[in-house]
Amino acid sequence: MTTTLNRPTVRTLPNGLTIVAEQMPVEAVNLNIYLNVGSFLETDGINGMAHFLEHMVFKGTSRLAAGEFERLVEERGAVTNAATSQDYTHYYITTAPKDFAALAPLQIDVVTNPRIPEDDFAREKLVVLEEIRRSQDNSSRRIYQQAIEVAFAKLAYRRPVLGPEAVIEGITAQQMRFFHATHYQPTSMTAVAVGNLPVEELIDIVTDGFASQSGSMPAMEFVGKKSQPTPEPAFNRIVRREYIDPSLQQARLIMVWRVPGLMHLSETYPLDILAAILGSGRTSRLVKELREERQLVNNVSVSNMSNRIQGLFYLSAQLPSENIAEVEQIITQHIFQLQHTLATESEISRIRRQVANRYIFGTETPSDRADLYGYYRSVVGDLSPALNYPQQIQALDAKTLQLAARQYLSPNAYGIITVKPE
Repeated sequence: MTTTLNRPTVRTLPNGLTIVAEQMPVEAVNLNIYLNVGSFLETDGINGMAHFLEHMVFKGTSRLAAGEFERLVEERGAVTNAATSQDYTHYYITTAPKDFAALAPLQIDVVTNPRIPEDDFAREKLVVLEEIRRSQDNSSRRIYQQAIEVAFAKLAYRRPVLGPEAVIEGITAQQMRFFHATHYQPTSMTAVAVGNLPVEELIDIVTDGFASQSGSMPAMEFVGKKSQPTPEPAFNRIVRREYIDPSLQQARLIMVWRVPGLMHLSETYPLDILAAILGSGRTSRLVKELREERQLVNNVSVSNMSNRIQGLFYLSAQLPSENIAEVEQIITQHIFQLQHTLATESEISRIRRQVANRYIFGTETPSDRADLYGYYRSVVGDLSPALNYPQQIQALDAKTLQLAARQYLSPNAYGIITVKPE
């Protein structure tokens, strides 16, 4: 199968920085700086540091006063933002091609040289604490966190990206400076530039932007995760947790299986298809039976969540409390069927078409492509999966899917979380 993507150019500089560039005939340019820095690498004592630092990056540098970067971006009609996850943090800006050479170095400056002044740090800590409280007041986020704590017994994926209030309250500006100096290094960065400028010009602008910086402070002694964690074993029994949440109108049911992460990328592909067969679209098995035909649930969805070290096969349903036991039984019956009966060719063909179309629709803008390239190069360490995902899905057959279901999805061993209104 052919795609609309041209193969991007990858350049690794002597300092370890990776630059990915691609010209795209859309009148915009996106610079997306990905770092292998997320909540997963934090110790318990600084859980939430990566996200807090994302806030502080925009509080000025030795060259830019606080708020000046945003003002300069807005004056030229550009946009900028950032996000932190468990496995990565990324900062991005989208500009007109004519403004890229002026604004890209500013984006690079705020990422590599934040001042982290004490007064701004104290004020922003209050903002982050309020964000944590809002998250705790959100029923969907609370339920997700409860599910994740069942899904992972030990891995740091069980912790919230935002961190606990008590930890954030105790973090100091000096700790954050050490964290930045240790982890915001060129070897941990991938800078992706996609848009309507020649590839070599994009690379030169990004290279010069990094070269013009004074560089972050030398890495200081900092206690962090050094060894590569190992995935947790699959559930060997049903681990059940039940909660009451009066804020809900209907109950929630979540079932999770521990599955391979992106370190074992090829093993995630059949699980992606199995998730789609079960819970993607009105004709998927669970949606069709549980919602459309038997009306036992208000909604149901299934996803294969692929973190770097370990993934989760994650099933979620909203339903009346009295239907929970019956719905769980039906779901496990479908898992059993996946293990013992081959998926039909029509089901697999439907998923193949969905994947191909979503891939095309999801790479139509410079920001889409920059995000795709940055994610795979940062989290997987390889750009090729960003280019050949549809082909990988096309190559899978029913027998491969059945083997994956047998290996990773058990109808008799999983984590299950139920949350009832009362």
